[in-house]
Amino acid sequence: MEMRGTTICAVRRGGTIAIAGDGQITMGESVILKGTARKVKRIFDGKVILGFAGSVSDAMTLSEKFEKMLQKYSGNLMRSAVELAQLWRNDKVARKLEAMMIVADRENLLLVSGSGEVIDPDGDVCAIGSGGNYALAAARALVRETDLPAAEIARKALTIASELCVFTNDSITVEEI
Repeated sequence: MEMRGTTICAVRRGGTIAIAGDGQITMGESVILKGTARKVKRIFDGKVILGFAGSVSDAMTLSEKFEKMLQKYSGNLMRSAVELAQLWRNDKVARKLEAMMIVADRENLLLVSGSGEVIDPDGDVCAIGSGGNYALAAARALVRETDLPAAEIARKALTIASELCVFTNDSITVEEI
């Protein structure tokens, strides 16, 4: 039985980027294994924020590989993301990893997908994971209709997703840069 999680939402507003993630890890379709996992973290001496969704072990593997890419390319987020995506797509072992990541530094917000894409999202909002579409819709509405800061929008979007998606909970971690 595979362990899965999560919902991750990122918002860029007013010179700040915030990434929020819930804490639920689910085994199969019906068992909550953990409710307080941290799937958003700071890496590269706190200069980069990473949030991951998908198979837990695969996501951890990819985040470690991404951190090595950041070291190799002196913190260049775009270059590191592109190199990871190429590795992910071309390596026989890595291409079987089932996960997605959102990564950000002060200037960039990127979604790195399991099929090897690196995407700079439209509208300064993106979300991934089981409740990603719910969080994305909520964040877009909050960006359009409020003056809330990025971190508060990301948190509220995750809270709304947790009310709709059974694989998302309201134990939310937010990191901003």
